[in-house]
Amino acid sequence: MRATISLIVLLAGLATGMGFLVHWLVGVIILVIVILGGLIIGWYLRQSNRGIRKFLTKLSQEVEQTQQEALLEMPIGVILLDDQNIIKWINPYMSQYFPVDGILVGRKLAMVDSELAKLVAKYRHDDTTKVVSWQARKFEFLVQDRVNAVYLTDITDYEAINERYQREQLFLGNIYLDNYAEIIQGMSDSAVSNLHNYVTSELMQWAKQHELLLKVVDDDNFLLIGHDYSLKQLESENFNVLDTIRKNTSQQNSPVTISMGISYGQSDLMKLAAMAQKNLDLALGRGGDQVVVRSESGQAQFYGGKTNPMEKRTRVRSRMISQALQDLMTQADQIFIMGHTAPDLDSVGATLGIRRLAEMNQHESWIVMNQAGYHSDIQRLMGELDNYQELKSRIITPEEALKRATDDSLLVMVDHSKPSLSISPALTERLANRLVIIDHHRRGEEFPANPLLVYIEAYASSTCELITEMFEYQPRESRGLAKIEATVMLAGIRIDTKSFSQNAGTRTFDAASYLRSAGADGELIQRLIKESPTNFMQRNHLIDTVEFWGDRFAVCVGQDDELYDPVLAAQAADMLLQVTGIEASFVIVRIDNETIAMSARALGEFNVQVVMEKLGGGGHHSKAAAQIKDQSVAEVKQALQAILMTPTETTDEVEETE
Repeated sequence: MRATISLIVLLAGLATGMGFLVHWLVGVIILVIVILGGLIIGWYLRQSNRGIRKFLTKLSQEVEQTQQEALLEMPIGVILLDDQNIIKWINPYMSQYFPVDGILVGRKLAMVDSELAKLVAKYRHDDTTKVVSWQARKFEFLVQDRVNAVYLTDITDYEAINERYQREQLFLGNIYLDNYAEIIQGMSDSAVSNLHNYVTSELMQWAKQHELLLKVVDDDNFLLIGHDYSLKQLESENFNVLDTIRKNTSQQNSPVTISMGISYGQSDLMKLAAMAQKNLDLALGRGGDQVVVRSESGQAQFYGGKTNPMEKRTRVRSRMISQALQDLMTQADQIFIMGHTAPDLDSVGATLGIRRLAEMNQHESWIVMNQAGYHSDIQRLMGELDNYQELKSRIITPEEALKRATDDSLLVMVDHSKPSLSISPALTERLANRLVIIDHHRRGEEFPANPLLVYIEAYASSTCELITEMFEYQPRESRGLAKIEATVMLAGIRIDTKSFSQNAGTRTFDAASYLRSAGADGELIQRLIKESPTNFMQRNHLIDTVEFWGDRFAVCVGQDDELYDPVLAAQAADMLLQVTGIEASFVIVRIDNETIAMSARALGEFNVQVVMEKLGGGGHHSKAAAQIKDQSVAEVKQALQAILMTPTETTDEVEETE
């Protein structure tokens, strides 16, 4: 506007000046016209400004009136407080939540409603909206500390809808009778029918009691569908139907164990079904007789798994795995075999066995191992392998393996299934889509995404036992196990079974017999497993630190400034089980500057696997371990004590809920 007026004045001045140059009379006329025009424009501008001011004043009054009416009438509760939490003002909507005849303004909020005052104090410095319960209703709650204002929006009806939506979300489960096929072998038709009818009837009754839909898919397979509120009830009961069916069928000498995989939190039924199957696979990989509940992005929850895994492996399955492994080897340009970090004789023996299987089928193979950090038994074995240069030349470092690996290579992981425990996690990642897993430990949550072949048998004594059975199905004309290979594999079985006193079944002795016939040397095994005086003294020192917790647990803790061999910790844990009344033993030691290792052993019903899983580890029902980073020995001990001894998370709960 100012620029326009300046332009008009300039033009008027130029016109007047030009007029006087032409003739004084013309200049006077133009000047009069300019003055009259200026007066008219000035009057018009004054009238316009007066109208605008009047309009803005009226608009401001209307806005202010509207704001006041909105503040008084809007369906949001507002309370204004002073610095002493005295009520300065409250809108009519908020007044309905207080007594009709009550005096509110001028009183302290705590005197009017102590519960509301506590909410204000709790969230005064929180700038985000919270959902709170007050006067048996749900509110969106916000405190603006800067202006001492409290806002409440009643969302009870919306929360009720949301809660109903959450309660009625679907979950989907797969139910599998772990050992049904093995149990009914040799049974009469009537006995099979009675057993199946009992199990089906028990499951149907259980499903009806919890408002679930149960559909029979096969003799040993069921589909389960239900709502979230039913799932929460099942979890609170720890899926006790597993115990009921196992107990009642055991009385008939036909103990049926059940595994379930349950998924939730997904509207896509295809994804829900896929996750339920993955959860069932996880339950079976952990030995069966348990339930795995997990959403797509959540952590797995385990229920059951209290009993030792029952033998379900058959000769047919061993033959099928052996044949599948041969086919995969045929499709690969080379095979890499790798055990876990800090390898023991079972891990090394398994790698030697797979390498021999590859050679029997004329495939090039490599054993991936670090060149240092071995325990004394593996160090002695490496010395023995100096006499077998052809075999030792097949052992390469992780760095060499990475250089040799191609997209057509095959990686066989033995005696472990967690990539983080591999000697070379980088090689595991490099061949993530070309993986075979052979293991006897219970499967954990950490597991490769796309393995080509998985052979996990949690009841087997050792990985060497599983691999030994495969030799029966190899080409007869091929060269069999060398003496050193058979010796190391038998040593692996012996170590993992504590000289055939634990976890040894008939198949274990069959495998041991085969290895002895292949030339396994018992005297060499004795030499391999001997320990040095230093290790002997260090282990005894560990045992001297034993503490007994609740007459059930024995716990040893090493010095925080001293490094220990994890094998010593495992040996100490085994020895502690010899004490009368001890159900489980735990040994905690530092193995490097960043890592604390814990070995756990158990007898009877106590499950040390679930205890170690709470600390980030895993293993077997009776033998497990964990490695914890960036903590002290005392902190790890305190964490173990919290799991075993805290009243809110007793060992009975560990046994039952897991």
